[in-house]
Amino acid sequence: MNPYVSLLIMAGVALVVALGGLALSAIISPNKTNKVKVANYECGIDPTPVNTETGRFPVSFYLVGMTFIIFDVEVVFLYPWATAFARLGFFGLSAALVFIALITVPYILEWRRGGLDWD
Repeated sequence: MNPYVSLLIMAGVALVVALGGLALSAIISPNKTNKVKVANYECGIDPTPVNTETGRFPVSFYLVGMTFIIFDVEVVFLYPWATAFARLGFFGLSAALVFIALITVPYILEWRRGGLDWD
């Protein structure tokens, strides 16, 4: 038997479960919409009349969140380096320092640009 058959079976089962869950929720979920459900609501801030009329709200929450996600994911790349630090020697140290410098430069630029401010 081909070793990829089990992988294809697992992918097929995952696809069936995902699509089945979507279809089942669309069939049995109540679709009672009202004014409160369709109103804009962001990060605990009650929408003002201006925001509900135009449909716009501050996007600074998204920008700070995306910046955090980007830098958080980049820092996760240091975990394998930390586990194999003793075996890598000077080359591993220099590569990690270059990587940290490459992370630090855009972080400083984002900070100076005001991307981390809530106002």
